[in-house]
Amino acid sequence: MRSVVVAGMLLATGLVVSCGDTEELTLRVAGIPDQSATSLARRYETLTSYLGEQLGVEVEYVPTVDYAATVIAFEQGTVHLAWFGGLSGVMARLRSPGSTAIAQRQRDAEFQSVFIVGRGVEAEGLADLAGVTFTFGSELSTSGHLMPRHFLQDAGVEPDEDLAGPPNYSGSHDRTWKVVESGAFQAGALSEAVWEAAVGAGRVDLSKVRVLTVSPPYPDYNWTIQGDIDERFGEGFSDRVTDVLLGIDGGTPEILDLFSTIGFIRTKNANYRAIEEAAERAGIIE
Repeated sequence: MRSVVVAGMLLATGLVVSCGDTEELTLRVAGIPDQSATSLARRYETLTSYLGEQLGVEVEYVPTVDYAATVIAFEQGTVHLAWFGGLSGVMARLRSPGSTAIAQRQRDAEFQSVFIVGRGVEAEGLADLAGVTFTFGSELSTSGHLMPRHFLQDAGVEPDEDLAGPPNYSGSHDRTWKVVESGAFQAGALSEAVWEAAVGAGRVDLSKVRVLTVSPPYPDYNWTIQGDIDERFGEGFSDRVTDVLLGIDGGTPEILDLFSTIGFIRTKNANYRAIEEAAERAGIIE
C-alpha cells in the first residue's frame, strides 16, 4: 500500500523515479498576475489543458503572487514557460541566461497604455495630471508603470514630485481602473488590452471614469522559455512549444479571447531592447 501511495504522489507532482534518478515530466507555466485571480485561473487552466493535449506532456499552471515572484520563479527554474510583460520578461531573461522570448500577440509589437481619469477631473492631456492623485499598476509592469512613467516625464510631469503625493501602485491593471472608478484615485494608467476587455464586458462604469489619452506604441507582452528546456524535455521541444503557441487560431477561440488577441506571432529577445534601455534609464535594472 505504501508503494502505491508514494507512486501516486510522484505522478501527481509530475515526477517519476527511474534507475535512481528523478526525471521532470511536468511543463510548468506561469504568467504575471496582471488581472484578478479568477480571470488568471480561467485563462491558464484553459491554456495548460490545450498545451498538454498538443505537446503530449503534463502541463501545470503555477500561480504567483506578484510580478517579482513570477520573475524569481522563472529564475529559479520552478517555471519553464512564462507569460511576461516587456519589463518582467527582460528581467527574467537577464537572470536566466539562455532563455528566449519566443512568441507575442500581434498587438504586442506595438502595445499601448491607456491613461484614465475620473469623470470629475478636468484634464485634456498628460501635462494636466500634475497635482492629481495617480495610480500605476505593478511596479514591474511595462504598460502599467514603466512606459506610463516615461510618457508622463516626456509631458513634463515627474511622478515622484509633481503629483498630489507619491504615486500609488495598485498591483494589477484590473485594480487600477477599479480604484479610479471608485474615486480613490483621480487618474491612473493600465494596459490597453485589459481596459478594452473590461469595457467590452460591461464591467466598467463609464459614467465615473474616462480615457484621457492613449500612449504611443512600444513592445510588450511575450512568452519566454527556459534555455535548457530541450535538455529537460527532449531535443526540439522548444520549437514544438513555439509551434503550438503560433498555431492557436480560430479553432480555439476561448484561448484567443482570454489573451485578448487574434493570434500569436514569433518574437525574439532583441525586440525588447528598447524596454531594457528604458528600464536602465529609470534605474529599475542596471
